Amino acid sequence: MNDMHDLELLRRRAFLARSSAGVGAIALGALGGGASQAAAADSAAVWRGVIKAVHVPPKARRVIWLYMAGGMSHLDTFDHKPKLTAMNGQPMPESFTKGQQIAQLQGRLLNCFGPQHAFRRAGASGQEISEIFPEIASRIADRIAIVRSMHTEAINHDPAHTFMNTGSMIAGRPSAGSWLWYGLGSEAEDLPGFVVMVSTGKFGQSQPIASRQWHSGLLPSRFQGVEFRSRGDAVHYVRPPAGTTLAGQRGVLDAIGSLDGLRNEVLDDPEVAARLAQFELAFKMQSSVPELVDFADESAETLALYGTKGGDGSFASNCLLARRLAERGVRFIQLYHRDWDHHGTIRDHVKGTAAEVDRGAAALVEDLARRGMLDDTLVVFGTEFGRTPMAQGEGRDHHMKAFSIWLAGGGIKPGITYGATTNSATGSRRMP
Repeated sequence: MNDMHDLELLRRRAFLARSSAGVGAIALGALGGGASQAAAADSAAVWRGVIKAVHVPPKARRVIWLYMAGGMSHLDTFDHKPKLTAMNGQPMPESFTKGQQIAQLQGRLLNCFGPQHAFRRAGASGQEISEIFPEIASRIADRIAIVRSMHTEAINHDPAHTFMNTGSMIAGRPSAGSWLWYGLGSEAEDLPGFVVMVSTGKFGQSQPIASRQWHSGLLPSRFQGVEFRSRGDAVHYVRPPAGTTLAGQRGVLDAIGSLDGLRNEVLDDPEVAARLAQFELAFKMQSSVPELVDFADESAETLALYGTKGGDGSFASNCLLARRLAERGVRFIQLYHRDWDHHGTIRDHVKGTAAEVDRGAAALVEDLARRGMLDDTLVVFGTEFGRTPMAQGEGRDHHMKAFSIWLAGGGIKPGITYGATTNSATGSRRMP
């Protein structure tokens, strides 16, 4: 039988039955050796047969998600609205707002609030990008795909983060990074397969980011994301305590493993194995993490590209560290920048926040491309929701019906803008 016929025979229930063990075997193979690696190889062969039959073969091997936390205004960044500019200060047509959930603006006078900065054509592709992103516009406009048709179900920050990370507003489901690490394994033997970093700006309200946003949910706990700090030691207690040696620690771990193994013969608790795997990974990270965050081997040209020497807590520093993590086989890297909640004075503040991320984001894409890594690395530059086209004083409120993101690498078609926030083809109208 040919591949397409085989795929047609792989019905829904049969697929789930056959793949549930396969995905787990692949993940286990990434953490162990011997028989588990052989099982992973067999399961991977099954998956390759399925993948060969899909319309567009997958290219991405890893994800770097640049998460603009707080609700980046699409109207002032990547979604040009000339009509909104022309209607600035005029009443917003009721046809756009009637029956819509519009956060804190319910029952108030709703006036149009045009983009606060000019948009310009960028690159050979002519992408429309706000002038507050000069680096992205001048350096990578022809490498990115802008998507203007995003919408979400959540209108407040925490549930919106949860929905974006897990597909549900209700906490408890595995995050995307955990799913990828579980399903595809990790190419890094001495680092977590899922790493999170958080930077904080100074122009917007910095909403908190709960650690459950990178939790493994119903998956084994070994697959939850690990937060790396932007300053000082990247991981708490990564340096061996005074008076200890690696050989001594190795002996302690071996003893713990023996005792837990005996106890687990009675309990048969998968979390015991998960805890032992975490102990082993933590031990390996005592050597790998200090080397990872030592930027001495980076050229002056690379440091100038990002505009950082590293370790300064900035978004640019985290972008450089993200590239180093990707080089070492980490499967999913998520960088939160907490500075996009602009309820007031948006004209000045959105420009300031954009300046905090513009150079680092452009440098990351450019750096991956010149190292031959962009083709198999998917870079996502997104947020949890957009901002209203109506004024909230001198700012914008939360907006769940429209926002924009951009993608680069990983097989994404570059230099295009896809989608719109008003669908004239179907006659439906979503607030711009």
